[in-house]
Amino acid sequence: MKAEQLRAAQAPFKTLYREAPEKAVITLKAKGSLDEDGVTCKVETGRALVEAGLHPATGGDGIALCSGDMLLEALVACAGVTLKAVATALELPLRGGSVSAEGDLDVRGTLGVDKAAPVGFREIRLAFDLDSDASPEQIDTLMKLTERYCVVFQTLNQRPALKVARRVKGG
Repeated sequence: MKAEQLRAAQAPFKTLYREAPEKAVITLKAKGSLDEDGVTCKVETGRALVEAGLHPATGGDGIALCSGDMLLEALVACAGVTLKAVATALELPLRGGSVSAEGDLDVRGTLGVDKAAPVGFREIRLAFDLDSDASPEQIDTLMKLTERYCVVFQTLNQRPALKVARRVKGG
């Protein structure tokens, strides 16, 4: 996609959202089902059904996807798409590259082995390896804007309000 194609695709949305900011607020949804057997949750992705389960380090069999891995994959996907969109908009030469993320967990926290151990990632590292003739200044701008506009990065970096609801059927 060329810069003018990206601008043309996004222009009507930008105009709409400037004129009616309330229309820019969308709700993304995810849904999973809990079966009686096993320690898994089947998540509907809109394109396929994925089964998430325990990581092998917490008793899983390694067949079901680990939600921690899925979180890192979502970060990689969002950062990669955002970087490509920013590079396209800025008309920066980008022949290719890769995006990777890794995070450190102390699984004692989620297993309840040590109440002082945190539950969740202690640190997440996001890395880009780029094939480009862009100047160092252009790459700096690309990275700054990728961080600024990546939804998953910003969600992890600036914790949103998180609410939990419960509905119980049965007796």
